[in-house]
Amino acid sequence: MLASEAPKTNAAMETQSAANGGKKRRKRNRKICICVTLLILLLIFITLLVLGLTLFKPKRPITTVDSISVERLQASIDTLNLKVILNLTLHVDLTLKNPNRVGFSFGSSSALLNYGGKLIGEAPFPASQIGPEKTLPMNVTLTLMADRLLTDTKLVSDVMSGSIPVNTFVKVSGKVSVLNIFEIKVESSSSCDIVISVSNRNVTSQDCKSSTKL
Repeated sequence: MLASEAPKTNAAMETQSAANGGKKRRKRNRKICICVTLLILLLIFITLLVLGLTLFKPKRPITTVDSISVERLQASIDTLNLKVILNLTLHVDLTLKNPNRVGFSFGSSSALLNYGGKLIGEAPFPASQIGPEKTLPMNVTLTLMADRLLTDTKLVSDVMSGSIPVNTFVKVSGKVSVLNIFEIKVESSSSCDIVISVSNRNVTSQDCKSSTKL
């Protein structure tokens, strides 16, 4: 009786051992598969990162004011009340250049007209997109809000001298998307100090500076 049971016990042990060995192999194969998958994903991430930092490295979009012209200028002095009655409209041509190999999108913004550090005019422009390595031309009309200068005594002396110094400022905020994975926020602006001749009704001096932040 005992002798006949021994072969069965040995066979059962061998079957169990084989089963355990199969489980260990499957577990080992599963670990190898996971490691290979993680390694592939890591290589893909490194490749995309290298491309993002080299070939698709974000560059700074540039806002440039190409020209500013006077569309309308009417100025008269109320000597009794020592104030100026002024109507002014400026036409501004500007361009936004995207030097990147990917598109640049920006939100709605405004062009500003300033006198003596005071906001006297504003013109909105809509959100838009610029294709890779493209330039977007824009035209803005800035009209003076006359009520902003009713109590400004300095304007009286400027009009009497024949020259009115003003400033135009344009800022665009947007983002550059690299490989649809990385999004880089970008801010580009241009500020122009101009002098307007009262008698000739034109721009006699223009000094513009551009800046960009990544």
